Amino acid sequence: MSRRGENIYKRKDGRWEGRYVKGHINGKSKYGYVYAKTYKEVKEKLSAVSGTVGEMERAAVTVSKTLPEIKFQSAAEEWLESLKPQLKESSIVKYRNILTKYLLPRFDDALIDTITREDIENYIKELLYTGGYGGAGLAPKTVLSIVSVMKNVLEHASQYGKYDVVNIRKISIKQAPKPMRILSISEQQRLSRYLCENLTLTNLGILVCLYTGIRVGEICALKWEDISFDEQCLYIHRTMQRIQNDKEAESKTSIIISAPKSDCSIRKIPLPDELFKFLIAARHPENTYFLTGLEDSFIEPRTLQNRFKAAIQICAIQDVNFHALRHTFATRCVELGFDIKSLSEILGHASVNITLNRYVHPSMDLKQKNMNMFSDFITVR
Repeated sequence: MSRRGENIYKRKDGRWEGRYVKGHINGKSKYGYVYAKTYKEVKEKLSAVSGTVGEMERAAVTVSKTLPEIKFQSAAEEWLESLKPQLKESSIVKYRNILTKYLLPRFDDALIDTITREDIENYIKELLYTGGYGGAGLAPKTVLSIVSVMKNVLEHASQYGKYDVVNIRKISIKQAPKPMRILSISEQQRLSRYLCENLTLTNLGILVCLYTGIRVGEICALKWEDISFDEQCLYIHRTMQRIQNDKEAESKTSIIISAPKSDCSIRKIPLPDELFKFLIAARHPENTYFLTGLEDSFIEPRTLQNRFKAAIQICAIQDVNFHALRHTFATRCVELGFDIKSLSEILGHASVNITLNRYVHPSMDLKQKNMNMFSDFITVR
């Protein structure tokens, strides 16, 4: 039984239980409990603990009132500054671009603790349906990146600034799977034949990407010293990319060469015998770039992509982007019965799940071959 008007109850085990509000989370009361052998003892404990909780709540209110107002722009700059010691320059540039292009124009002067979930959800709808060039709407993947930055800014303000900000963790954006085109076997053969018959260093680089799965930035940063002719393998430990500069810089963009995007991307890749023969024949001094054979001159990713486009046009191959070479390599490996764990490490993935879900595209021929394994069960002997 309980005493009227009080949160004090007689338990089945004979003890008395008292309940009190010890705080609030997202507007909901969070309760604490005390126990004693008698009603009087519980009431005394409740009185003591309630006084302590009241003082704590009043102190919290006082602290919250003394927090200085902070606008979204300032909170975003503080978050970005905190990332500099741990992220690559290219990642910082990416986040700054998202802030400058999308988030600051909308939330620039808004106080960080006044932004509501409805504000963010409405902006997401605008971006999806009327954002981007010509008001055609942004791709869900792009909007997802924008929301991710927004989450990080808010969480940083909450964790380090102790501001009471809206929780948007459960906001999600549906993404329809985007099919990645890969080269058919006949297209791959045509491209390989053309590259081998016109073996410039650029074409050799494209051939290496097709049969090792390395990325465009990785082949552009590769030097001849990264190829071990004793071990018949190549080492990937650099990548090249063009990033945007600050407004004060003379040029809008610049090329940077840095470590790959993750530790898993630093890897050693064995080379197929036939491809290795071409590398032996084309060998240049160790300190030169692979695609140029020169010490102080390189080919940047955009240029290599353009040369790849020219090559597939000559080969009468339907339009496909450079990254499709990586997908094609992964798919052919699976079709040939390649060990998935080995393939995952060659591609530089953190887990085999990434390899299977993102880069492996079984062909209809492979599916038919797998299904035909049931033939012996069906045949009546």
